Amino acid sequence: MATSVPMSQQTTLHATDEEALQAVRAGFRVPEEPHPLDAQPSGSRARPWQEDNLKYPGRGTHSDPYVVDWDLGDPENPYNWSDLRKWAITAQLATSTFTVSFCSSCYSGGLESMSAELHMSEVLAILGVSLYVLGFGLGPLVFAPLGELYGRRIVFVITGSIFTMFHLGGALGHNAATILVTRLLAGTFGSAPLTNAGGALSDMWIARERGFASSIYATAPWMGPVVGPIVGGWVSQSRLGWRFSFWIMFIVSALNALACIFITPETYGPVLLRRRARKLMKASGKKVIYVSRFDLNRSQSFVSIMKRDMSRPFSFLFTEPIVLLLAIYIAIAYATLYAFFAAFPIVFQQHRHFSEGEGGLAFLGIGVGNLAGLSLAPVQNRLYWRAMDKNDGQTIPEGRLYLCMVGGVFLPISLFWFAWTSTPSVHWIVPVLAGIPFGFSCALIMQGLVQYLMDAYSIYCASAIASTVVTRSVVAAIFPIISPTLYGNLGDAWACSVFAFLAAVCMPVPFLFYRYGSWIRSKSKFALHDNARLAEEPPSRAEEDKKDIAVAGEKNVAG
Repeated sequence: MATSVPMSQQTTLHATDEEALQAVRAGFRVPEEPHPLDAQPSGSRARPWQEDNLKYPGRGTHSDPYVVDWDLGDPENPYNWSDLRKWAITAQLATSTFTVSFCSSCYSGGLESMSAELHMSEVLAILGVSLYVLGFGLGPLVFAPLGELYGRRIVFVITGSIFTMFHLGGALGHNAATILVTRLLAGTFGSAPLTNAGGALSDMWIARERGFASSIYATAPWMGPVVGPIVGGWVSQSRLGWRFSFWIMFIVSALNALACIFITPETYGPVLLRRRARKLMKASGKKVIYVSRFDLNRSQSFVSIMKRDMSRPFSFLFTEPIVLLLAIYIAIAYATLYAFFAAFPIVFQQHRHFSEGEGGLAFLGIGVGNLAGLSLAPVQNRLYWRAMDKNDGQTIPEGRLYLCMVGGVFLPISLFWFAWTSTPSVHWIVPVLAGIPFGFSCALIMQGLVQYLMDAYSIYCASAIASTVVTRSVVAAIFPIISPTLYGNLGDAWACSVFAFLAAVCMPVPFLFYRYGSWIRSKSKFALHDNARLAEEPPSRAEEDKKDIAVAGEKNVAG
C-alpha cells in the first residue's frame, strides 16, 4: 500500500537538490500489486492519468483514493509562479482594495451639495458613509468561506461586477432611500478584497518574501479614503455636480473588475488541487477515484463548510486574545479615519469656510503620511529577516512588530496635535500637517498587525483578518455618525481628544505582543507555535485538516 509523507512548502517549492528529491521519493512505496486499471499490454503506452497513479499514494478506489498533492517544483503551484506574475496579481489585488476604499470616501466630498438637492439632514447624508462601511463587515462573513469553497477568483469576479453596478444607484437615484440602500449593497459586495485578497497573497508568497506585498495590500485601504474626498470635493463643486462622483466610482470599479478578469487567476491551493483531482478522475472515465489531500476524510457539505467558516471569525474574537486585541486596535485607528469624514467638513468647511474641493485637500497630509509609512516597508523587512536569522530561519511573527510599535507612539501624538490646533485661530496648515504623523502611524500599524496575523495564524489567517475587518467596519460605521454630535457638544479640541485617548489606551498592544506574543501563541489551538515552522503548515481552511491528514497517513501505513 502506498503511503504519504506530508511535504512542507519549503520542500515542495524550493528543494531542488538530490538529497531533497531522494527524501521525497522515500516517502512513497510502489504498490505491491498493480491496480487492475493500470494493467497495460506489453509495449503499450500508458495514458496520462495512469502515469499519475504512480506518483500519488492510494489505490484509486472509493475506500482508498489516490491522494493528489503538488509535485516537486509543480508549475501550477502558486508558490512556484514567476515573480513577475505574482507581482502583477499583487498589484491588481491592491488596486481592488484601493478601489473599494476610494468609493467609500469619494461620496463624502459631495455631502453638502447632495444634502441640499435631496433635502437630507447632515446625519442622514453621513449615513451613506456608515452604511457602506457596515457592508465591509457583512460581506466577508459570506465571501470568505465561499472563496475557500469555490475559489477566490470566482468570488472576486462576481462580487466586483455586482459592486460596480450598485454605483448606478447614486448616479441615477432621486431620493435618499435609493442612495442609502445601494450604498449598503455596494459596500457589502465590494468587501471581498478586504479579506480574500490577503488570503490570495499568502497563497503565492512565503512568509520571508511577502513583507512588501502585504504592506501594499495593508496600506491601500488607507490611501483610498484619502484620495476619495479630494476627487469627490472638486467634482461636486464643479459643473459636473455631485452625481458625477458616482459615475467616477462606476468607471474605476468597472476597470478594476476587468483587470481582475484578465490578470488574477485562481490562487487557492486546495481549490486548484481539487480541480486537478476532478480532471484526473474525468480522464479515467470516473473509474479511478482521486481526491485532493485537503479534502481527504472531510465533509464537503456546503452547509457544514459555511456554518464552520462563517462562525470562525466570531469564535476567534472570543477565544483568541491576539485576534481580539488587534481587532480592537485596528478598529480604533481605522474608525478614526472615517470619523474625519464628518469632522473635517466641520473643522475646515464650517469653521474655516473652505469649499468642498479645498476641504478635500485637507486630507493630503494623511496621504503623505501613508506613503511615508509604506516607504519604510523595506526597513521592516530587513528587521524581520534579521529576526528570522536569529531564530534559525524559522518564522517569528513578533518580528513584524518593530515599526508597528513606532506607529503606536505616533498615533495619539498626531491626534492630540490635530485636536488642539483645529480651532480657527490657528493657521489651517497646522492641523493639515498633523495628518502626516497620523497617516504615517496608521500605515505602520496596519502593515505590522496584518502581517503579524498572517504569520501567527498561517492557514487560518483569512479568518483572523475577517475578524478584524468585521470589528473595524462596525466601529467605523458608528464613528462618523456620532462625530457631528461629539463636535457639537464638546467642541473641536475635546471631541478629537476622545479619539486620541482611545489611541493612547491601545498604544501598549504591539509592545505587549512583542514581549509576550510567543507565550500567548503557545496557549492557542490555532496560532503558530515556536516549535513548528510556518512553511510546514498546509494551506487548509478547516481546523481539522492537519489531524485528518495525519490520520489518513497512519491508516495507509497500517495498510
